[in-house]
Amino acid sequence: ISRKNSDRRSTFEAALDHAVRIPSPVIRAHVDRVAARNPEASPEQILALLEKEFLRVVTSTGAAVGAAAAIPAVGTATATALTVSDLATFFAASAAYTLAVADVHGIAVDDVERRRALVLAAILGDDGTAALATAGISPVAWGRVLAAAAPSTTIKRVNKVLTGRFLKRYLAKQSGLALGRLVPFGVGAAVGAIGGRALARGVVRQAAGAFGPPPLRIGEPIRIVEQADPAAAPLQVEGT
Repeated sequence: ISRKNSDRRSTFEAALDHAVRIPSPVIRAHVDRVAARNPEASPEQILALLEKEFLRVVTSTGAAVGAAAAIPAVGTATATALTVSDLATFFAASAAYTLAVADVHGIAVDDVERRRALVLAAILGDDGTAALATAGISPVAWGRVLAAAAPSTTIKRVNKVLTGRFLKRYLAKQSGLALGRLVPFGVGAAVGAIGGRALARGVVRQAAGAFGPPPLRIGEPIRIVEQADPAAAPLQVEGT
């Protein structure tokens, strides 16, 4: 592996590891706040509000990085560092959104490896569901399977496949966007905003099919608890 690819892998792993460790109570509290601000909203409408929020965060971050890169005083080295920060923000926003969607569907996931599988599959879009198929995971409500049904051994295998696909395909796409953000005279800002929004919409499409139709109401989520036997499906426990 080249030094450049090794650095990219390290950046990716650090950003993803940080993103998937958002505490479940934080996710739950955010969903509760959105619901409290919109007391008449149905679960489907709550999901739409979360989507709108996610797209706004990713789009504004991409534009900000591009705009900063266009300022002569910033310099290419600093601008490149900003794109690394942008990647971390995209991962964090994608993880928060995907886990919030799971919460609305009544699923609370604490296990880091299950979260990693959910987030990677969402970020990879159609390529993510294709990768899941190779591990025997149906594309129908795949998020529910990863979160609450697949044993730990399957999750580890899935993560290995998803990580390989991400490093091979997504980083190339992200690198292209990063170069676009370094274009001067404001063009970088446009590329950052448009590119970020396109990537975010891919996550939204995946999350929409990950857990099946919206529930009739939002209640206390079922917590997913790992068993001692890694070949056994996790337990689903009501309440905290």
